[in-house]
Amino acid sequence: MGTGRTADRSRRTLLRFAGTALGAAAASRMGMERARAAAYPDHPIRIIVPFAPAGPTDIMARILASSLGEALNGTVVVENRPGAGGNIGIGIAARAEPDGYTLLVTSSAFVVNPALYSKIPYDPVTDFAQIAELGTSPNVILANPNAGLNSIAEVVARAKANPRELNYASPGIGTTPHLAGELLKIVAGVEIAHVPFSGAGPAIQALLAGTTQLAVAALPPAHPHIAAGALRALAMTGANRWFDLPDVPTMVELGYADFISDTFQGFLAPVRTPPAIVELLSAKSVEILKTPKISEQLRNNGFEVIANGPDGMRRRIETEVPKWRDIIAKAGIKPV
Repeated sequence: MGTGRTADRSRRTLLRFAGTALGAAAASRMGMERARAAAYPDHPIRIIVPFAPAGPTDIMARILASSLGEALNGTVVVENRPGAGGNIGIGIAARAEPDGYTLLVTSSAFVVNPALYSKIPYDPVTDFAQIAELGTSPNVILANPNAGLNSIAEVVARAKANPRELNYASPGIGTTPHLAGELLKIVAGVEIAHVPFSGAGPAIQALLAGTTQLAVAALPPAHPHIAAGALRALAMTGANRWFDLPDVPTMVELGYADFISDTFQGFLAPVRTPPAIVELLSAKSVEILKTPKISEQLRNNGFEVIANGPDGMRRRIETEVPKWRDIIAKAGIKPV
């Protein structure tokens, strides 16, 4: 009996020791994380943009990076890593060291690509820590002024009279502008050739050069060209007209019910990035977006500011991954 009681006491002592050791290890890790967060950043932070320069994601990232560097008393640089509809840059961010020094600003492609590609280099739910839901933009259907297309009705009429004579540029396969262009073809019953590019910047340059007659793009990169008269906006794909483009109708107003398509921008970090750093980045970025100066700058560039923290970004991912999977299946687009 004495031997049994001694063994029990030994086991209890061992368990208490193990628990104390585990608790000490956890406290040590937390202490190290807090210390790292307190010293953060001690060298430049890079924000990966998985698209070419001058597109909406690039515009958002650069506006955010400038103010975020000031808020953190550090340096924040934007690195464009375009290709494969955003998969290359997103994959690089997913595999980066989770230390807070490689971050990702991405678009709706993040939630569309899982249904569009048979294999992608990331999991949108498990590979990233959500920092913030930044903003959203309506897409806009554009024409080169020399194409002689002044309205969606004229586009549809010409496309029906001359199938596949017209073409449209998009920022890439599977982007929400591409899907909006395909939706136009479906609801109007027309054939218009799709010409994908590696981002909104190159797509708009092709339209300006007359390489394509039409383009579908998020509003931010198109807005200055519309304002200057270099491009003609035929329709918006948001729920409402844009505040400083009051003469541009929505697709819903033109009789295409439920034709609403926008492009969101989100801020993420590789999973296992220290929570204290994620919380700091979230608080600073939301604070930046809500300042009147930045909010007005973004609105003038075609963004509706959302400025939600991690929970808002998480909800968007959980909602939009299945949403776009369903839309892509209904559109008959096969994964590549």
